[in-house]
Amino acid sequence: MTADVRRPLAGDHGRVSIFLAVAMIGVLAIVGLSFDGAGQLRSLQRAENLAAEAARAGGQAIDRGAAIDGRPTRIDREAALVAVTNYLEAAEGTSGHTVSFPEVAGETLIRVTVTITYDRTMIGPFVQDKTVTVTGDATARAITAAAP
Repeated sequence: MTADVRRPLAGDHGRVSIFLAVAMIGVLAIVGLSFDGAGQLRSLQRAENLAAEAARAGGQAIDRGAAIDGRPTRIDREAALVAVTNYLEAAEGTSGHTVSFPEVAGETLIRVTVTITYDRTMIGPFVQDKTVTVTGDATARAITAAAP
């Protein structure tokens, strides 16, 4: 018995490997964009959550003297600033925050804006800005229980 040995055609050498190399670059780019996009979305969600929790912490800092006297519940601005700052310092990972006290219909609200930076790991070497800044904000108010 003789083995049938076929010789490859002279023009077919290396064509599959070039296609594979180009396709792998595309696949790696898609994986990198997906990974960094998901990381940026997680950072945005974290910023929103931290802002909401910090606003709640600040909204619980009410003017106790007014509440005890039976006057409408109001947010104590100084105590709210301390509560927000303490909460965000304990949370770590934020690059900044702002606190404001807007007035709506005679009621003082507390608005907290939290900034977080995300470092791109997969596509960072290929883009100009390696970090992305995301911002989350939330508003809280002191709720007065209705009288029975």
